Order: sequence, then structure tokens, then C-alpha cells
Amino acid sequence: MVPSSQSRQNRFQTRALKDLWHNASDRLQKVLPVESVSRLVSEWFDISDDRIAEILAQVRAQLPTTEALLVGKPQAGKSSLVRGMTGVCEEIIGQGFRPHTQNTERYNYPSDDLPLLVFTDTVGLGDVNQDAQAIASELLGDLQAETTRARVLILTVKINDFATDTLQQIARQIRKQHPEIPCLLAITNLHELYPADVENHPTYPPNYEEVDRAVQALQESFSGWCDRSVLVDFTLEEDGYTPVFYGLETLRDTLADLLPEAEARAIYQLLDKEASQELSHLYRDVARRYILPFSIAAATVAAVPLPFATMPVLTALQVSMVGLLGKLYRQSITRSQAGGVVSAIAGGFLAQLVGRELVKFVPGFGSAIAASWAAAYTWALGEGACVYFGDLMGGKKPDPAKIQSAMRSAFDEAKERFK
Repeated sequence: MVPSSQSRQNRFQTRALKDLWHNASDRLQKVLPVESVSRLVSEWFDISDDRIAEILAQVRAQLPTTEALLVGKPQAGKSSLVRGMTGVCEEIIGQGFRPHTQNTERYNYPSDDLPLLVFTDTVGLGDVNQDAQAIASELLGDLQAETTRARVLILTVKINDFATDTLQQIARQIRKQHPEIPCLLAITNLHELYPADVENHPTYPPNYEEVDRAVQALQESFSGWCDRSVLVDFTLEEDGYTPVFYGLETLRDTLADLLPEAEARAIYQLLDKEASQELSHLYRDVARRYILPFSIAAATVAAVPLPFATMPVLTALQVSMVGLLGKLYRQSITRSQAGGVVSAIAGGFLAQLVGRELVKFVPGFGSAIAASWAAAYTWALGEGACVYFGDLMGGKKPDPAKIQSAMRSAFDEAKERFK
């Protein structure tokens, strides 16, 4: 078949544009001195507050955000579930929760601006019917608001607690009005029913008569209202149980089964073993639990197949990440100062940034490669920021060579992770 003139023209324009960007990138790397590159990067990060708000709104609209509605009595393990799913220590979670309504609190992870996970936690739930009705009414009022978020209701029950009438009442009301929202029964504190001579977690799942009997009874109590159940036991390091997050992989897989595809992929990445492994440095460990969701968000944005159209969006996202990391390292910085930090440590990666955008011209898989590179670059930038802020916190002047080395190593490793 003979190509139409319009088809030939489109191919010619695409080839010409591609050649233009290749020539421009070559000249950019050969002609611009380091100072000019750094200045150019700084200009990319110089965005007005109004523009930043607009960009963040666009990012939020594209993120595969999941809202987990946590309902259960005090000490039933709700905060432990948040800790297990985010890797963030209990103190940080406590600071992050904010009153939402009279009986609920909300925690946005990793940040209020760009949440990938939103936890809504019921507080003060007892066995009084009036309390249950008030909590159910507030949750139902929340659920009436239109949202693009995927939602999941997680009921947390201690394995040895059989006074669950109030919780069942709330579950019934929510499921009757919102049958489209999946419900997960999380049975916690398994070790409380281990045999007396057992001092650690067995191979998952636990196979003890007392545990099996209690689990079966709780499953029967919530049959008809819960889609799935999962056994978890999230403890603290000082409790002496290994692993600390017992049943985390099963929780991840179960949530992935209940959630839409995009949100399921995000959950899998957030709970990836390689990213959540225990590290010797507390600050770096916690920082990586923030860097990871920002990297996922960057991949989501970069998948848009429009070269350079997403650069301001990614810029604002990365500035937000660096600002958050600065606070973690006890460095109070404004958004504009965070942008300055990014431009200072990212100059050596200008070629990768340009290359990532140019690869979008490759038909078919270009955007997929761009998404992978955007995630890897964001991860590397976060690692470089940790080195930068770590030096400042230690009273040392940041070493550009050490920062660049850390970023190169992190970038190469992250490219494999985010393929």
C-alpha cells in the first residue's frame, strides 16, 4: 500500500524533530560549561507557587492512590499495619496523623501533597452501640465524596478478642451502602495464642490448634461482610519476634488481589523486600521509605508520551521530595531552597534528564523506558539528598564528589529495580 502524503509528512516531521533534539542534546553537552548547566537546571526548578500548586494537582490526579479505611479497637494493630506498609517508625506515624472528623484521623504517605497511601484511622472505638453508629456515620459521609482513589476497608481484630459486635455493625452498614469497596479482615497479635514453649514466629502461616480455632471463629463472625482475611503479627524490634512484620507478604498479595491493577502494582513496589530491607543508618532507612513512593510517582508522570511536557511536573515532585527529606534530617528549608539543593546536586545528571525525554520518540516502548528512568533518577536524587543533608546534620560541608558518586551508584541500581 502506498503511504498517503499526510502519513509521509507526519513521518518526516517526527524524524526532523528527533534529529533536532539529538543535535541539540549533543551541542548542549559539548558547548555548555558546568556553570551554565547548573544555571539551566536551577531555572527548571524556579517555579511560582501558583504553578507548583497546579502541577501538584496534576500529579495527584494521575497517582495510583489507595485509601485504607482502618477500623478496629485501640491496640488492635491499626498503627502497626501502617508501620508495616510504610516502613516508617511509630513516632513519625503519630506525628503524621491529623484529626479528620470527630472520630477519625488521617495520615498521608509519603506527604500531604503527593499521597500514594492514605490511611483513615478510627479512634475511640469501643463496644458501645452509640460509638459505633457515630463512627459508621462519619465513614459513610466520607465515602459519599467522589474520588478517583481506590478504597479498601481493613477491619483489625486481635486474635483473642471475640467481643466484635460493634465492629460487625460498622462493617454491615458500610458494605450495605458501598458493596463496591472491598473489605479485608486483618487478624493480629497471633503470638498471644502461641503455645507456652514457642518463643518465635513459626514458618508462615502458624499451624497451632489454638490459633486455628480462634481464626476460624473470627472468620465465621465476619462471613458475608469481609471479602478476604489475613493473619499478621507486626511487632517492635524489642519484642524479640522475627520477622518483625510477620505476614507482610501475604498482606501485600491480598491487597493486590482486592485493588485495581495500577494500585496493586504500587502496593507491590512499596512493600518490595529490596527497598524495605533493614539498614544500619536509621535516617537513610526511613528516607528510602519516602524516596520510593516519590520514585513511583515520577514513573507515573513520566509515562506521558510528550517529550519535555512532563519536566515541570517531575521538577515539582522532586523538589517536594527533597524538602521532605530535609525535614527528616532536621533541616528546615523552604520550597525554593529545596529547589536550590536539587539544582546543586543534580547538575551532573543533566545528560540523563535530556536522554530520558528524548527516548520518548522511540515508538511503542519509549514511554515505558522514560518511566523507568524517571523513577531511577528520582531515587538517585533522593540518595544524593540524603548524603547532602547527612553531611549538614553532622556539621560537615557537603562533598560534591561524594554526592555525585552516591547518585551514580544509586541510579545504576535503581534502573534495574524499576525496569
